[in-house]
Amino acid sequence: MLAVFTGNSLVAAALDEARTPLQPCSMAYVLQADELSPNRTLAIDRLAESSRGVVVIDRAYAIDAAPWSIPELESMRNSLVGREILAYFSIGEAEDYRDYWQPDWSFADGRPAAATPRYIVAPNPDWPGNYKVRYWDRRWQKIVLGDLDRLLGQSFDGAYLDVVDAFQFYEHDPVADTWQAGRVNEATGRSYRADMVAWVRRLAGHARARDPGFRIVPQNGSPLLHEPGYLDLIDAIAVEDLFTLGDTAQDAYHTNSVLADLELAQAAGKGVMVVEYAKEAVLRKKAAREARARGFALTFADRELKTLGQAGTQAGGCGSD
Repeated sequence: MLAVFTGNSLVAAALDEARTPLQPCSMAYVLQADELSPNRTLAIDRLAESSRGVVVIDRAYAIDAAPWSIPELESMRNSLVGREILAYFSIGEAEDYRDYWQPDWSFADGRPAAATPRYIVAPNPDWPGNYKVRYWDRRWQKIVLGDLDRLLGQSFDGAYLDVVDAFQFYEHDPVADTWQAGRVNEATGRSYRADMVAWVRRLAGHARARDPGFRIVPQNGSPLLHEPGYLDLIDAIAVEDLFTLGDTAQDAYHTNSVLADLELAQAAGKGVMVVEYAKEAVLRKKAAREARARGFALTFADRELKTLGQAGTQAGGCGSD
């Protein structure tokens, strides 16, 4: 059957056609490659020689090192047929070790210094050096889109978007300690969830204008799968701590809620990658069994993301570690 498209529909159809399904059978998640191997060359070799179908890395070997070059990324990519290299990319928090952070931006006792931009809201108490942002603010988005352009120039296959679940920070009332799903952002008149979807849409459109096949893979934030249009923007979804929470079993309500969300992704043909940090053998075995039954690509990683970790599920064609 011949379909006829006009205007924006034609563009959208062309972009969709350029994106083949992303359903990886395994994943490496290494953000501190300088801890993986004592030098840059050996780190590249270790990543290249792994059996993982998707490799998620930071944009450089180390924070103070030069970005990965196109030949370096090609070396990692081409050693396994079909492998894709994704760049870790935080879109919902600012990081004070990135190039955009200015020396006079700071917080003291939770309050921003005069020079700190108003779109930077508060320190993340769980991750020193990370700061909550108003992710819908165009000034923040301009910074992130500039970084995205640099990733595109490096020839990454896509972006692995972190802190997509930043909307939950704004849905929480810290005084009453209550949550309001779908809470409206007074600055935009939309829900904080809709604001995040709009932000991902802008990122995806910006990237795919240059590279129609560019991957968008969010980490966490699975409730967004229910938001209109979100599934069309992404190629896969990754979730952390689905079955375990450290060396304990994850809360059953949380697990079942996220699994219900992930069913939407799988029904739409999107791959699911799961990252667990458990070390205890019984918990790992149970998580692997649950992931395998659902067709998820499971990785057991170290929380600092310094190693290749262990592939918990290996579908056909991935080999073994």
